[in-house]
Amino acid sequence: MTAIALTIAGSDSGGGAGIQADLKTFSALGVFGTSVITAITAQNTQGVRGVEDISPGMVAAQIDALFDDMEIGAAKIGMVSRIDTIAVIAAGLRRHKVRPVLDPVMVATSGDRLLQPDAIDALRGELLPLAAIVTPNLPEAALLSGMPVAEDEAQMIAQAEMLLKAGAGAVLVKGGHGKGPESTDLLLDGNSLTRLSRPRIDTPNTHGTGCTLSAAIAAGLARGLPLAEAVAQARDYLHGALLAGAALAIGKGSGPVHHFHRWWR
Repeated sequence: MTAIALTIAGSDSGGGAGIQADLKTFSALGVFGTSVITAITAQNTQGVRGVEDISPGMVAAQIDALFDDMEIGAAKIGMVSRIDTIAVIAAGLRRHKVRPVLDPVMVATSGDRLLQPDAIDALRGELLPLAAIVTPNLPEAALLSGMPVAEDEAQMIAQAEMLLKAGAGAVLVKGGHGKGPESTDLLLDGNSLTRLSRPRIDTPNTHGTGCTLSAAIAAGLARGLPLAEAVAQARDYLHGALLAGAALAIGKGSGPVHHFHRWWR
């Protein structure tokens, strides 16, 4: 069967993040991509100029239309900015018995806040317990755990353990916002801790990194990979996309990673 993955996220008019990045990632990793659009953004490499949410009823209709027709192997959730949108997504996931990859998109690379403050509790209470894995960066892990931004691995582990207790099946705390020559991610699943390190890449083109990583994990799961292997594959793919993306000249701000670096010259 053809592997199929679903992204539930916002649209990025600049093409570097959100639905657009997810569909590119699915395709690059040999998976057919489907989408549920939760919001439309007016943005480019320099920032977000506007956000318009899709109605909760339309979000629910998109979810049901896909699951009523297709064998979706894995799903990821990205930008969901409102409480009522979170509620209908959670209901849809329960209805169709899906445990997604949850990328808690709260702040864009440009620094623009994408999640309404009152929606953080809803995301923590409604979506986190349904997630097969949640993939916060350091600021997002701090917001979800209610703790200061982690400054070392011990603090990253403490925050990940809190998210496990809140119901997540596994947690990947990403160290891209940290300092030092290496970027270290920590994967905890309640039974083991895996330390995943790569040399830090000096590039201004980091737009969509979180979306791309979570979509790549979902692509691996859709192809039947075990979670740890899907995470490892996703990190390898993102590392290559960041390396190749450093040479891209797209826009005047923080450009995108190179999703098709294995094909484009």
